[in-house]
Amino acid sequence: MCSILGLFDIPAGQRGLRGIALEASRRQRHRGPDWSGIYVHDQAIIAHERLAIVDIDSGAQPLVSPDGAQVLGVNGEIYNHRALRTTCPDYEFQTGSDCEVILALYRKHGADFLNQLNGIYAFVLWDESAGRYLIARDPIGVMPLYYGRDDDGILWVASEMKAIEPRCSQVQAFPPGHLLDSSEGEIRRWYNPDWRDYVNASQPGDAKALRKALEDAVNRQMMCDVPYGVLLSGGLDSSLVAAIAKRYADRRIESNDTEAAWWPRLHSFAIGLEDSPDLAAARIAAAAIGTQHHEFHYSTQEGIDALEDVIGHIETFDVTTVRASTPMFLLARRIKAMGIKMVMSGEGADEIFGGYLYFHKAPDALAFHAETVRKIDKLHLYDCLRANKSMAAWGVEARVPFLDLEFLDVAMRMDPAAKMPGKGRPEKAILREAGEGLLPDEILWRQKEQFSDGVGYGWIDALKDHAEAQVSDRELAEAAQRFPLNPPTTKEAYLYRRLFERRFPSPTAAATVPAGPSIACSTPEAMAWDEAFANMADPSGRAMRGGHRESY
Repeated sequence: MCSILGLFDIPAGQRGLRGIALEASRRQRHRGPDWSGIYVHDQAIIAHERLAIVDIDSGAQPLVSPDGAQVLGVNGEIYNHRALRTTCPDYEFQTGSDCEVILALYRKHGADFLNQLNGIYAFVLWDESAGRYLIARDPIGVMPLYYGRDDDGILWVASEMKAIEPRCSQVQAFPPGHLLDSSEGEIRRWYNPDWRDYVNASQPGDAKALRKALEDAVNRQMMCDVPYGVLLSGGLDSSLVAAIAKRYADRRIESNDTEAAWWPRLHSFAIGLEDSPDLAAARIAAAAIGTQHHEFHYSTQEGIDALEDVIGHIETFDVTTVRASTPMFLLARRIKAMGIKMVMSGEGADEIFGGYLYFHKAPDALAFHAETVRKIDKLHLYDCLRANKSMAAWGVEARVPFLDLEFLDVAMRMDPAAKMPGKGRPEKAILREAGEGLLPDEILWRQKEQFSDGVGYGWIDALKDHAEAQVSDRELAEAAQRFPLNPPTTKEAYLYRRLFERRFPSPTAAATVPAGPSIACSTPEAMAWDEAFANMADPSGRAMRGGHRESY
């Protein structure tokens, strides 16, 4: 986890930008508290705030090619960097950083190398010799990236909106799986996996192959030179990741598992209210897996007190995202206090395998598959944003093995009929079958809890009560006048929108937040499956469950 800042298309003779860039980069230093670096050129500036995870000694950025012709700033991890290095024998690597391979690949292939990367990243690359820049974001959008232009026409790029929003008249989220090559002048999609088309999702549902792919993904993503851990909610997804990570924890991944791990004891972390169903399940999972488990409690008042800071960090007012980000934000602070710098999490499994309860209403395999693709496309606006920014607020990196590109290819090329729930068959059944022997049945076959529900049902109730006290009936009735763009429809949504406006007052900032239902809710296309959830204003998993109980 780091942050990047880039300035490009700088007008000739423009001066004084170094200090301005440093100040902008400082606004996102929480993402990378270990070191700062900056490169300044007449036509480009790249600033970097580093969280040192791999190659602690020599991996400071911006990275510079051996001849000084190219400069690179990356927020991310390239999990297959060692294999990619062997394909670039003519490049003289200057560091052990996993990110330097991007420079080597660019020098060898130009801009046509992104499909070779398996990782989570957002980067800016400046080629001084050609007066050319590249900007790219990973396929799913695990790492955040924003861009905009100021009144002088300078292109600003940053990991978080707060770094550039004060300078730019327009700010947008850079789309995942896209590239901006200045030699072409337009943002274009480069990530086009074949599984997006239903006809290419026809591999048989093989639980053993699925398990092997997940084991490989977790193993790859344990690449780390610092103390790390796992988030363990007690749900299926995080428990599977934790159980597999425990099997590899005694060996160092960066040595191809040939050396003993530097920190062999795997630590797991959970948070919730005193009566949290997640905490109870996490204790069971941790005991079965054998992690050194850490359970933290928070009160509803502590969560409410943190709301403004949470919204300032996650840069959204989406209701479900705020609800779930708050306990995660509080947990990240405790994790940081223990000296942990990286954690693995279970985001993405529900989107890939149709884990939300409304998937029980999918009419056929085609509709089911199309909905999973739509959900994956929107992950960067919701769950990926939450996991990344809630953790990055305290300088902790969150990794997501279910969104590993090689695993994603295996899971999404699978016949969607093998993923579909049905009578006597719960959601994500094939993933549960893949986990046989890894977890006790009470965890492996546990019904899904949305994270904001699982931390304690009183959490959402407390938020609604707080919003009721903070927002008047008149304010809600006049919401469309105060917030003409995507006006809030509930008092809770109004409260979050008001807190967001304090940090990000410009209309262009509000426009970066998606309208419509949250990620836990059905998309407009899926709402036609069942009238029971077509018009729900509350995106809580608890609210959704009432209309689906008969599906089990």
